[in-house]
Amino acid sequence: MPKDSKPYACGLDAAVDVVGGKWKPMILWALHSGRTLRFGELRRHIDGVSEKMLIQQLRELESDGIVHREVYREVPPKVEYSLTELGESLNAALLPLGLWGDEHMQQVIANKADAGDAANSAA
Repeated sequence: MPKDSKPYACGLDAAVDVVGGKWKPMILWALHSGRTLRFGELRRHIDGVSEKMLIQQLRELESDGIVHREVYREVPPKVEYSLTELGESLNAALLPLGLWGDEHMQQVIANKADAGDAANSAA
């Protein structure tokens, strides 16, 4: 990469890179408001996520500085996850998006159903 080129086109590009995908926003939401959760607790908060995918997404969030992973050296081993200060600020930025989703969820569902119906009738 040339010295003067930027890895992101804009701030939204950087934010989407960190939080992109189906599971990362759900992980952030489960860890909101200073919550600290063990792996199993976190998995129970996120319907449908596989263990493998949750581990992968947590590792990516940890490497981006969003999630803190605390390992307690005991038997059996105990691992807890929480948001870093950076993660808390990202969650605060996602709050309006979540509120928008709550407000418009039924319309989004209806639009997707209409699009599916149109695709099925065209086939």
